[in-house]
Amino acid sequence: MSAPDPAPIATAAEPAAAPRGLFRVIGAAAAGTVIEWYDFYIFGSMAGILAEHFYPAGNPTAAFLSTLATFATGFVVRPFGALVFGRIGDLVGRKYAFLVTLLLMGLGTAAIGLIPGYATIGVAAPALLVLMRLLQGLALGGEYGGAAIYVAEHAPDARRGFYTSFIQITATAGLFVSLGVIEATRTALGADAFRAWGWRVPFLLSILLVGLSFYIRISLKESPLFSRLKAQGKTSTHPIRDSLASRENRRLMLLALLNTTAGQGVVWYTGQFYALIYLQKVLHVGDRASNVIVATALLCAVPFFVVFGALSDRIGRRPILLAGCLLAALTYVPIYVAMSAVSSPPRMVALTALVFVQVLFVTMVYGPIAAFLVEFFPARIRYTSLSLPYHVGNGVFGGLTPFIATAIATATGNPYAGLAYPIAIAAMTFVIGVCFLPETRRRSIWAEVDGTE
Repeated sequence: MSAPDPAPIATAAEPAAAPRGLFRVIGAAAAGTVIEWYDFYIFGSMAGILAEHFYPAGNPTAAFLSTLATFATGFVVRPFGALVFGRIGDLVGRKYAFLVTLLLMGLGTAAIGLIPGYATIGVAAPALLVLMRLLQGLALGGEYGGAAIYVAEHAPDARRGFYTSFIQITATAGLFVSLGVIEATRTALGADAFRAWGWRVPFLLSILLVGLSFYIRISLKESPLFSRLKAQGKTSTHPIRDSLASRENRRLMLLALLNTTAGQGVVWYTGQFYALIYLQKVLHVGDRASNVIVATALLCAVPFFVVFGALSDRIGRRPILLAGCLLAALTYVPIYVAMSAVSSPPRMVALTALVFVQVLFVTMVYGPIAAFLVEFFPARIRYTSLSLPYHVGNGVFGGLTPFIATAIATATGNPYAGLAYPIAIAAMTFVIGVCFLPETRRRSIWAEVDGTE
């Protein structure tokens, strides 16, 4: 069964930073993370157009599935990025790691905007596309853990859920920005020009956004907890070995994966990406209308990341995380049946409301998870140990959701069959979590540097 909620630990080492200072830290960390998510998700947001340019003509369904598979490679490689940059973050520092990931992500994204299409260079086009997607995945594998830990290690124990929830907004904000930039570019250039060459503009814009974000981040100091840990000589000299060789830490990473991140990953990608694909490819709602529907739902749901993050400081991370998985598993089929019922002609308000409900589940499973994961692992190997289960859960279980769900629906001819995958993973996470997920909200992450661990 789940571990008991430990008593709070009072520690003189805990920072007494003013909220204004914390929000400066959050703003600087979040700015870069939003841009990295933007870079990562414009690929998925334009999967249909990319399929036309980078794969042979003649079989649109096969080309679209190939694009989704290429999209998925960025997720599959994320755990490797977690090991590479997690090691750097635990050895050198949180700040340095997420500066490097920012530059790598920007390079990979801008390069996609420069790759010639299949009609020009043949099979080299999809090959280069996959290579750039792999670079993006490696970068994102190190980015999230660095930003979440950096904010958490500045925040007081009693409000960690609240402060880290602002970082949780960045993934949805990145998707929202990607949709907004795509629509603004399409409107400015016209639909025909956008489809012919204008789709490259959002990728190339990454250069400017990454440069601005790097300028903001370079002024940051190292997190106070890591600085103190390093000064005391308590950092790990072999973070990967210490994370993977320890039987107890391997158990913690497996619990984090099966109890939280696997279910959180499929809920995230079903509510925000599969919903978009379903609108466009199954319900045949136009690209512009479907983007507006999803973007509006995202915008309306954003405050709930903070609501559920702050609520987790009061009632715990566990009940909110598990409730989000359970609600998703129970309601996905009714929601998608209702979406089909109001899609022809498209009833924009009803479709937006149905997508909003799915994103609300996202805020429940995602709002508190950064605080939970930070509290779950020891500081000396936190970057590596946190990043690996997070990116397996999100990169493999979650990131493959659009591809697997679309492939199942296509193979069976049943538009609802693809939902079996996210429902099964969310249900699994709930059942295992009820039995084994501990509550962490009263744990002090400052114990390791205060000597009261």
